[in-house]
Amino acid sequence: MINTKKKGSSVERVLQIVEVLASSQRPMSVSDLAETLEVPVPSMYRLLDQLHGLGFVQLDLPGKVTCGKRMYKLAMNLLQNSDFKNERLAILNELSAKIGETVGIAILQDLDVVYIDRVMSDWPLQIFLPSGTHVPVWASASGKLLLAQLSDEKCKRIVEKMSIHALTTNTQTDKKQLMQTITTTRDTEVGVDNEEFIPGMVACAVMIPNNDQQAFATVFTHGPTVRKTLEELLSYVPLMQEAANELSVIFNQNYE
Repeated sequence: MINTKKKGSSVERVLQIVEVLASSQRPMSVSDLAETLEVPVPSMYRLLDQLHGLGFVQLDLPGKVTCGKRMYKLAMNLLQNSDFKNERLAILNELSAKIGETVGIAILQDLDVVYIDRVMSDWPLQIFLPSGTHVPVWASASGKLLLAQLSDEKCKRIVEKMSIHALTTNTQTDKKQLMQTITTTRDTEVGVDNEEFIPGMVACAVMIPNNDQQAFATVFTHGPTVRKTLEELLSYVPLMQEAANELSVIFNQNYE
């Protein structure tokens, strides 16, 4: 663990701020950041003002500090270009071969699900959703599963403020019904998309464990209904959970 209280240059302080915010489970106040890093509050305001101007941090309504869009973009680039990408793809390739359908890894960015890794099946008929694709959180298996990781109260606040529209005849646009689905997802620990995003496509997802911290990524699979029913796809959940545990080791290992 890095000693965040170690005194250093302004550059080191900026990097420590980024590191603390990235690892925090919730927005932090300026005073909390200043206390954590043993930096005077006026100096912390100055550093945060610079980071805010560069897009690395942002302020929420109560004035607390969270990661900015540029920090999210940096994280996405690291995930896409890290030394561990080949290891992740090897696990996904094996999983895709066992299931016979496309598989991938997804994370939550703002209120969209983003595919960071994806291995396509060998079938001629494909649903083309490449890495980097943004999917509405309310209409995807991974989205509902990632929302289910939040507290019920926080999840309700988010759902109540979301602008939800129908993408297919199966899309859940009733917010009470969506909350019931998210509650069920929290219990089963399996996200489901029953042709809610694309007509004729079904999907399911499981969380990738993150040690003792909140999980932030899923393993998903999807395919056309002409090839597999949702029930058939769900039969592969144990295999997906095995792959998720293997991916957890990769996500949590240290660079050498």
